[in-house]
Amino acid sequence: MLTWNPVPADAAVVAPDERLSWPRTLGIGAQHVVAMFGATFLVPVLTGFPPSTTLLFSGVGTIAFLIITGNKVPSYLGSSFAVIAPVTAAVGSHGTGSALGGLVVLGAVLVVIGGVVHVIGTHWLDAVLPPVVTGAIVALIGFNLAPAAKTNFEKGPVVGLVTLVLMVAVLAFFRGLIGRLAIFLAVVIGYLLALAMGDVDTAAITSASWIGLPDFETPTFHLSVLPLFLPAVIALVAENIGHVKSVAQMTDRDLDPVTGRALMADGVATVFAGAGGGSATTTYAENIGVMAATRVYSTAAYWVAAAVAVALSLCPKVGAVISAIPPGVLGGATVVLYGLVGILGVRIWLTNHVDFSKPINQMTAAIPLIIGIADFTWQIGDLTFTGISLGAIAALAVYHGMRALTLARGAVG
Repeated sequence: MLTWNPVPADAAVVAPDERLSWPRTLGIGAQHVVAMFGATFLVPVLTGFPPSTTLLFSGVGTIAFLIITGNKVPSYLGSSFAVIAPVTAAVGSHGTGSALGGLVVLGAVLVVIGGVVHVIGTHWLDAVLPPVVTGAIVALIGFNLAPAAKTNFEKGPVVGLVTLVLMVAVLAFFRGLIGRLAIFLAVVIGYLLALAMGDVDTAAITSASWIGLPDFETPTFHLSVLPLFLPAVIALVAENIGHVKSVAQMTDRDLDPVTGRALMADGVATVFAGAGGGSATTTYAENIGVMAATRVYSTAAYWVAAAVAVALSLCPKVGAVISAIPPGVLGGATVVLYGLVGILGVRIWLTNHVDFSKPINQMTAAIPLIIGIADFTWQIGDLTFTGISLGAIAALAVYHGMRALTLARGAVG
């Protein structure tokens, strides 16, 4: 598995089973680390998880992904934004351990789905989760987080606005790799501005050691928080399948046979993370951008990126620097990032040409979005269903309910 065909430096395209010289491969791997870093470290900071632990399981999860997919799918597994809301809610109700337990269950469900896909394909997913349903659930996951972005932004509006404007400006002005690093660059500059303004507490950074193990925590399982995490499964399925399709298109290879294994691999990585104190993982679009810019699809670069992530996680000083990011900077970044999660749902609709002139599609999208954005809640005994859970249930119920009624009307007619 760990063998690649060497190709010259002037090769137009480097396939997944090929590699450049090792010095160049190390350079490409470092670019992947920088590309994933901006979004990956924001998730633990926003949820209160240790950044170093998340970084460690991000690297370990990427290695697991490469092994399980037979080294055929170039991908980095970074932190998933789809779990921010359920993790925050779970921590608030039953502590960090309950959130980790939710992530373990989430990963296990993803493994099961991946196993079914590997055996019978993705056609059943298209029937149960058509694009209008998937798009609605992914969109409401992002838009449900809008109040959290506002809360952080208001704690440091100046650095938040600077971070936000920089992110948009870099995306608009630069192309290629620099444009893909907009999140990372904006957060770094916003951080430095906050440091100059005296808004960064550096005590923990100064006291942190240079070498040490991350903080680990074991999961606990509470039935009441599990419904919070189930909608995130749908988002992870959509992200993984979309990633595999994108890589297949870029590399001109048929990767459908490994789609199920990709889902299982992400599930395994998320189980690992939840078992030790890290965040749920997902395949990263940021790293697709690096591949598009460099036309290097070698999985060797991802092994390098994973190794670098693990090495960085063993430096508590790095974790302390990340943890000290002020709320204003996070607020500016998440105004964009949470919005992009919502727009990802809209993109699913557009890509699949969802026809919104049909009442069934109108209702399937409209009702869940309002439920999710307003964050409706429903308490049943010890179970608490939040806006994301209720919105996901509504999307499924409205679509399949209206479809059943339409079929029944046709049968009666």
